[in-house]
Amino acid sequence: MAKVLEGLYYSESHEYVRVEGEYGYIGITDYAQHALGNVVYVDMPEVDDEVEAGEQFGAVESVKAASDLFSPVSGTVVEVNEALEDAPELINQDAFENWIIKVQLTDATELDNLMDAAAYKALTENA
Repeated sequence: MAKVLEGLYYSESHEYVRVEGEYGYIGITDYAQHALGNVVYVDMPEVDDEVEAGEQFGAVESVKAASDLFSPVSGTVVEVNEALEDAPELINQDAFENWIIKVQLTDATELDNLMDAAAYKALTENA
Protein backbone atom coordinates (compact mmCIF):
# COMPACT_ATOMS: atom_id res chain seq x y z
CA MET A 1 0.00 0.00 0.00
CA ALA A 2 1.24 3.47 -0.85
CA LYS A 3 2.50 5.73 1.90
CA VAL A 4 0.49 8.87 2.71
CA LEU A 5 2.02 11.46 5.02
CA GLU A 6 0.06 13.62 7.47
CA GLY A 7 0.49 17.38 7.28
CA LEU A 8 0.79 17.56 3.48
CA TYR A 9 -1.75 18.75 0.93
CA TYR A 10 -2.70 16.44 -1.95
CA SER A 11 -4.20 16.96 -5.41
CA GLU A 12 -6.44 14.55 -7.32
CA SER A 13 -3.68 14.30 -9.96
CA HIS A 14 -1.36 12.79 -7.29
CA GLU A 15 0.93 15.71 -6.54
CA TYR A 16 1.60 16.84 -2.99
CA VAL A 17 2.71 20.13 -1.49
CA ARG A 18 4.57 20.42 1.82
CA VAL A 19 4.23 23.95 3.14
CA GLU A 20 7.02 25.59 5.13
CA GLY A 21 6.25 29.24 5.81
CA GLU A 22 5.65 31.02 2.49
CA TYR A 23 7.17 28.15 0.49
CA GLY A 24 5.73 24.95 -0.90
CA TYR A 25 7.69 21.85 -1.88
CA ILE A 26 5.88 20.06 -4.71
CA GLY A 27 6.39 16.48 -5.80
CA ILE A 28 4.51 13.36 -6.78
CA THR A 29 2.98 11.04 -4.20
CA ASP A 30 4.15 7.57 -3.29
CA TYR A 31 0.98 6.26 -4.99
CA ALA A 32 1.96 8.03 -8.22
CA GLN A 33 5.54 6.74 -8.24
CA HIS A 34 4.26 3.17 -7.67
CA ALA A 35 1.82 3.56 -10.59
CA LEU A 36 4.54 4.95 -12.88
CA GLY A 37 7.21 2.38 -12.09
CA ASN A 38 10.91 3.13 -12.57
CA VAL A 39 11.31 6.89 -13.12
CA VAL A 40 13.92 7.64 -15.79
CA TYR A 41 13.50 11.41 -16.38
CA VAL A 42 11.96 14.44 -14.70
CA ASP A 43 11.14 17.54 -16.77
CA MET A 44 11.20 20.59 -14.48
CA PRO A 45 10.58 24.31 -15.00
CA GLU A 46 13.29 26.94 -14.59
CA VAL A 47 13.89 29.01 -11.46
CA ASP A 48 11.76 32.21 -11.61
CA ASP A 49 9.09 30.50 -13.75
CA GLU A 50 5.52 31.08 -12.59
CA VAL A 51 3.29 28.07 -11.93
CA GLU A 52 -0.49 28.20 -11.67
CA ALA A 53 -2.70 25.93 -9.57
CA GLY A 54 -4.08 23.15 -11.77
CA GLU A 55 -1.74 23.88 -14.69
CA GLN A 56 1.07 21.74 -16.06
CA PHE A 57 4.60 22.55 -14.89
CA GLY A 58 6.59 19.54 -16.11
CA ALA A 59 6.51 15.79 -16.58
CA VAL A 60 7.80 12.56 -15.12
CA GLU A 61 8.83 9.78 -17.48
CA SER A 62 9.12 6.15 -16.47
CA VAL A 63 9.90 2.98 -18.34
CA LYS A 64 6.11 2.46 -18.63
CA ALA A 65 4.73 5.93 -19.36
CA ALA A 66 5.10 9.69 -19.25
CA SER A 67 2.89 11.65 -16.91
CA ASP A 68 2.32 15.40 -16.87
CA LEU A 69 2.83 17.22 -13.58
CA PHE A 70 0.18 19.69 -12.43
CA SER A 71 0.91 22.28 -9.78
CA PRO A 72 -1.38 22.05 -6.75
CA VAL A 73 -0.72 25.74 -5.97
CA SER A 74 0.29 28.98 -7.70
CA GLY A 75 3.66 30.57 -7.14
CA THR A 76 7.13 31.40 -8.37
CA VAL A 77 9.70 28.62 -8.71
CA VAL A 78 12.58 29.43 -6.36
CA GLU A 79 14.41 26.09 -6.59
CA VAL A 80 14.37 22.86 -8.57
CA ASN A 81 15.64 19.59 -7.16
CA GLU A 82 18.82 19.31 -9.22
CA ALA A 83 19.59 15.85 -7.77
CA LEU A 84 16.75 14.51 -9.93
CA GLU A 85 18.52 15.61 -13.13
CA ASP A 86 21.23 12.99 -12.55
CA ALA A 87 19.22 10.52 -10.46
CA PRO A 88 15.49 10.65 -11.29
CA GLU A 89 15.10 7.23 -9.64
CA LEU A 90 15.35 8.99 -6.25
CA ILE A 91 11.60 9.58 -6.63
CA ASN A 92 11.07 5.80 -6.53
CA GLN A 93 13.19 5.51 -3.38
CA ASP A 94 11.25 8.18 -1.45
CA ALA A 95 8.77 10.35 -3.31
CA PHE A 96 8.16 12.57 -0.27
CA GLU A 97 11.82 13.30 0.47
CA ASN A 98 12.61 13.93 -3.20
CA TRP A 99 10.38 16.89 -4.05
CA ILE A 100 10.55 18.28 -7.59
CA ILE A 101 10.17 22.05 -7.24
CA LYS A 102 10.07 24.62 -4.43
CA VAL A 103 7.75 27.58 -5.00
CA GLN A 104 7.06 30.81 -3.20
CA LEU A 105 3.29 30.66 -2.69
CA THR A 106 1.26 33.51 -4.13
CA ASP A 107 -2.13 32.53 -2.64
CA ALA A 108 -2.17 30.33 0.45
CA THR A 109 -5.98 30.07 0.29
CA GLU A 110 -5.52 27.67 -2.67
CA LEU A 111 -4.47 25.06 -0.11
CA ASP A 112 -8.13 24.90 0.95
CA ASN A 113 -8.93 23.28 -2.42
CA LEU A 114 -6.57 20.35 -1.78
CA MET A 115 -7.07 17.12 0.16
CA ASP A 116 -5.63 16.25 3.53
CA ALA A 117 -3.99 12.87 4.15
CA ALA A 118 -7.24 11.13 5.13
CA ALA A 119 -9.09 12.31 2.01
CA TYR A 120 -6.16 11.37 -0.25
CA LYS A 121 -5.85 7.95 1.36
CA ALA A 122 -9.59 7.38 0.72
CA LEU A 123 -9.14 8.45 -2.93
CA THR A 124 -6.26 6.05 -3.54
CA GLU A 125 -7.81 3.12 -1.68
CA ASN A 126 -10.85 3.33 -3.95
CA ALA A 127 -8.82 3.68 -7.15
